[in-house]
Amino acid sequence: MTIELNDTVRTLLDSPHPGVLATINPDGSPQSSVVWVTRDGGDVLISTEQGRRKERNISRDGRVGLTVFDLANPFLYVEIRGTATVTEDAGRAVAVRIAEKYAGPGAGKDYADAPPENVRVVVRITPDKVLGNAAR
Repeated sequence: MTIELNDTVRTLLDSPHPGVLATINPDGSPQSSVVWVTRDGGDVLISTEQGRRKERNISRDGRVGLTVFDLANPFLYVEIRGTATVTEDAGRAVAVRIAEKYAGPGAGKDYADAPPENVRVVVRITPDKVLGNAAR
């Protein structure tokens, strides 16, 4: 079943608002990270470096939760629960796109020029459930 994101949720995700990504540690405890996000249709994309805790957790157990809120009105928020997958960020295109969305034109240069051993990956979240007042 494909979950449709409404206009308010899409606007939140398309604006430079921070998100909080929750993953599951090996011992079952929660782990959370503040992240930058973008969208690819109805999926949410996050860029991270290979080997970070969130990436290792998702590679083991793809169940995630993501909350994004409006910085000007923190009571306007969306919680997306879903399944995440991890793939390599070929050419670091997603990392550059997200950096420029949040920090402005040219901000992705640091990602584009990073050493090749700093492998960037894309976390793709496919929503199973969308909650919060933006989802209404």
